[in-house]
Amino acid sequence: MVPDGCYYAISLLGASALLAWLAGPFWGVPLILLAFFFLWFFRDPEREVPDSPGAVVSPADGKVTDISPVTVGGAPCVRISIFLNVFDVHVNRSPIGGVIRDVRYQKGKFLNAMNESSAELNEQNVVTVEGEGETVIFKQIAGLLARRIVFTKKVGDHVQRGERIGLIKFGSRTDVLLAPSASLQIKVGDRVKGGSSLIAILIQKPEQTSPVGAPGVRQGAM
Repeated sequence: MVPDGCYYAISLLGASALLAWLAGPFWGVPLILLAFFFLWFFRDPEREVPDSPGAVVSPADGKVTDISPVTVGGAPCVRISIFLNVFDVHVNRSPIGGVIRDVRYQKGKFLNAMNESSAELNEQNVVTVEGEGETVIFKQIAGLLARRIVFTKKVGDHVQRGERIGLIKFGSRTDVLLAPSASLQIKVGDRVKGGSSLIAILIQKPEQTSPVGAPGVRQGAM
């Protein structure tokens, strides 16, 4: 479990005890139920990570809502968007193994994460990971309810594929940006699990070092 769940739960249980003492046992029940919800929400299950060469795993649990061609830094790439609702595990994981080359936090709005504009306008953390000649960019994007993005790594850190790197609290979205040559293993409507669902296989050209035209990054665990 993510420690945040315990912090929320302890605070709510304390408030519940106080309310029950002041107004009666019945009034503390809703806060007790909310405390158990937070303990469940911040669950952090173990995952079996694929080890095939070039594998890209989902950075989050959720539903694939969009797969689109986009341009990043003048270079074409494919964007995979994954929407997390409040019932999904919200721990984020690195899509590939390698070194974190760039981390850029962008202030912004809190539009519904299902809104296409949220990819550019919402508050987000943009991470570039590079490893074994592969470069992947992924975004932690805040949503309508999500008001805090947590990222536990820094530039220069080494991470493993599927390693925990942070979380987004409550409903949110993650985007993964890949080279157009990547062989996609999912489609819109699929449900994926962070760290264990194979979403693509990177096909490298011998001379290719930066498929998305941006610095590479690898991330690590929480």
